[in-house]
Amino acid sequence: MAFNSNNPFLSNKRFSPTSVAAKSDNPDQARIIDYGNEMTLSGTINKTLILFLLLTATAMITWWMSFNGINPMLPTIGGAIIGLILVVIAAFKPQLSPYLAPGYALFEGLFIGGISAIFEAMYPGIVVQAVSATFVTFMVCLGLYKYKIVKVTEQFKSVVMAATLAIATYYVISWLFSMFTSFTPVHYGSSLMSIGISVFVIVIAALNLFLDFDRIEEGVKEKMPKFMEWYGAMGLMITLVWLYIEFLRLLSKLNSRD
Repeated sequence: MAFNSNNPFLSNKRFSPTSVAAKSDNPDQARIIDYGNEMTLSGTINKTLILFLLLTATAMITWWMSFNGINPMLPTIGGAIIGLILVVIAAFKPQLSPYLAPGYALFEGLFIGGISAIFEAMYPGIVVQAVSATFVTFMVCLGLYKYKIVKVTEQFKSVVMAATLAIATYYVISWLFSMFTSFTPVHYGSSLMSIGISVFVIVIAALNLFLDFDRIEEGVKEKMPKFMEWYGAMGLMITLVWLYIEFLRLLSKLNSRD
């Protein structure tokens, strides 16, 4: 079954039985099953937890630096850049995910810790609120997906894909305009319009979780090779990081109106 996800990993064509490197030209390949070398749901969950712990560990470094008189901007910006580079490499070389995924979590953690400290200094308590909101959203989406309350149909995928593409395009254009002109994007500030945009983006980010869950489940059914557990876990972490950052932005706007 063809599948398209907005996640840069889970949308990759390598996440299909005909394109994964482990699949050979042997016509009997489908009959040769190595249960110890297949993608499993439990394995993907375990690797997602590992990535989360790694991200949390390095996030504590830049967090500690921020509140102990050490400028965290270098590791924060460096972590974001290196994390992005690892994302791009893994998108083209998913077989390297067992090495790239942990690296991504470590460097992305530096970015998350630094950016979280900045928001926390401005609005005390905001990080706990954002983490809680992200966790609750994840669990609600997981429950809705598990019990088939929300079904990931082709129409559902198309709508979420279009909305995500529109958001990405808007962000890029706004960033370019703000860099070279005096244009101020409408999602800046704490106006009702800006808050509304943040809410919309959070909804779309949450809907992407359903696509991620579905793609991971399909990967397990299609008996993808073991390294795809890291690939799927890395993709899910990207969505969660996006969701967390958007919650930080929304909460900061709400706090600034008080």
